[in-house]
Amino acid sequence: MADPRAGLLSLLWLASPALPVGGFSYSEGLEAAVDAGLADREETVREWLIDQLLLGLASSELPLVALAIEAARRGDATRLRSLDAWMRATRESAEFALQAQQMGRSIADWLAQRAPGATALAMLDALQRAPTWPVGWAIAASTSDASIDDALAAYAFAWSENAVQAAVKAVPLGQSAGQRVLQALVAATPAAVSQARLVAERGDDARQAFLPGLAVLSARHETQYSRLFRS
Repeated sequence: MADPRAGLLSLLWLASPALPVGGFSYSEGLEAAVDAGLADREETVREWLIDQLLLGLASSELPLVALAIEAARRGDATRLRSLDAWMRATRESAEFALQAQQMGRSIADWLAQRAPGATALAMLDALQRAPTWPVGWAIAASTSDASIDDALAAYAFAWSENAVQAAVKAVPLGQSAGQRVLQALVAATPAAVSQARLVAERGDDARQAFLPGLAVLSARHETQYSRLFRS
């Protein structure tokens, strides 16, 4: 009988900042928002990131992860390719595309080194190229017994923790301020997960990636004079 803690430990591993995928090197537009004065102190950073979680991830990446976990668990490579193609098509800037592809390659390499089982490796091979980050993460999560809701919460937490650490460096914020922002994101995560599940259930037409202001900032970040994060 499987240890009920195994699924939890798998999610903690996947959500860990120590996972060697390079997420720490990206700010996902936040550094440009800091430079533009839109997220330049604790209160505005908190508002910025909560909006990004509830208006962005909850309608795009989180429902995609839910659907990709389901597809991976039933061995549906065609569905995974379709979801991966959607993710690639919705990356509005070169920076966002680079992040999705580079982190996707990294988690695919991590999975291959761990040899998590024939099904996960077959899913990676069926994609014909390295998956984007959300799809690769979903394939990794699909190998555990964790529920999809718990997996989405772990994905959201990993994103939140990385975003807060980017803010601590770029604003900069103190560590205590960063923890208060992270607390607010954690409090908003159950709503984001519920919203993502509804979007996933409504079908592919309900999923959307539409944050034009963030896309513009990401494009500006690529030529920003001084920057800490990858572009």
